[in-house]
Amino acid sequence: MDREDIILEVNRLSKSFGGVRAVHDVGFELRKGDILGVIGPNGSGKTTLVNLITGFVKKDSGEVLFEGTDISKWPAHRIADAGLVRTFQVMRPYHSLPAYKNLIPTLYSPRSRRTAEGKLGDRDAVAIDLLEEVGFERDAYVPYKMAGALPLGYLKRLELARCLAMNPEIIICDEVFSGLSMAEITSMLPLIEKLQMAGRTLIMIEHRLRELFQVANRVMVLNFGVKIAEGEPEKVMQQEEVRKAYLGEEFEL
Repeated sequence: MDREDIILEVNRLSKSFGGVRAVHDVGFELRKGDILGVIGPNGSGKTTLVNLITGFVKKDSGEVLFEGTDISKWPAHRIADAGLVRTFQVMRPYHSLPAYKNLIPTLYSPRSRRTAEGKLGDRDAVAIDLLEEVGFERDAYVPYKMAGALPLGYLKRLELARCLAMNPEIIICDEVFSGLSMAEITSMLPLIEKLQMAGRTLIMIEHRLRELFQVANRVMVLNFGVKIAEGEPEKVMQQEEVRKAYLGEEFEL
């Protein structure tokens, strides 16, 4: 592997809450343009790992290197400003604002202004463009609906648009398929592929394995806070330890 392609390194990251070991000695590397799936049974430490990487939870030990810089002690806003952003399982839109207006605060963020190099233009128009990029119908009324009135599928897309408004290097998607119908997931898959083709690097925390494996080129499996496998999806799911971890859960390819 060319070391110059590595954009994120996680080394022996650990976190416990009281006597509960949520994440223990987890490490992995992420290359530019990768889509890494992070999977595991409920309670395996997936969301805690995301919170550690993005600065929402402080580590007990280990380090996170983003583009060669140790960010593991940085606050969440500084990590986002550096270009590592995330979606949330529980979405937090501005309910009383139209969907496109939800993007305006992010478009005024230091990173958005810095990466646009003074060429951001009319932010309302940019917001509409971003929503169209993630699947909002430009000529429909949907971008102008109050965010609180949007169905789940559009809220998930709004979360992605808010990430894209930061012009990030890495997007961590925390269960972006969760709660969606098969039709909604099917319409999301080309969007994920388009983000990768545009040079975005993604980490996807998911339970919907069949759909995840259509876009992820590599997966990492957590169980009880420990990494038990990493590699190509089909090969990983054939490992006995992974099958035991998923005993009773649907994982067949």
